[in-house]
Amino acid sequence: MNADKTYYVYILASKKNGVLYISVTNNLYRRMNEHRSEYGKGFPHRYHVTKLVYYEQFSEPYLAICREKAMKKWYRKWKIELIEKNNPEWKDLVSCNGEILSCPVIR
Repeated sequence: MNADKTYYVYILASKKNGVLYISVTNNLYRRMNEHRSEYGKGFPHRYHVTKLVYYEQFSEPYLAICREKAMKKWYRKWKIELIEKNNPEWKDLVSCNGEILSCPVIR
C-alpha cells in the first residue's frame, strides 16, 4: 500500500470542446509544468493541449491506472459530460502562480 502517495488521472483540453488528452501521474504539479514547457514534445505539445480541466485523486496506483484506461475507452461525449458536470466553464485548474485548484468530483 502507498499510504503517503497520491495518484491522479487528469484531462487536458486545448479549449472548450477542443482536443482532449487523458493521462495518469503521481505528481500533478510537476506533470503540468512538463506539459507547458518545451520538455513535452508529444501529443499535448503537438496539439496545444495544456489546459487542465479535470482530475481525480487516488491513493493506489492500480486504481488510477484502471480509471485512466477506462476513461480512454469512453465516447468523447461521456468525457465532455464529465468535464462539464464538474467544471462547466472549462476553467483551467492551474492558477496563474502554478498552483493546482480544486476540482470537486461529482459522480
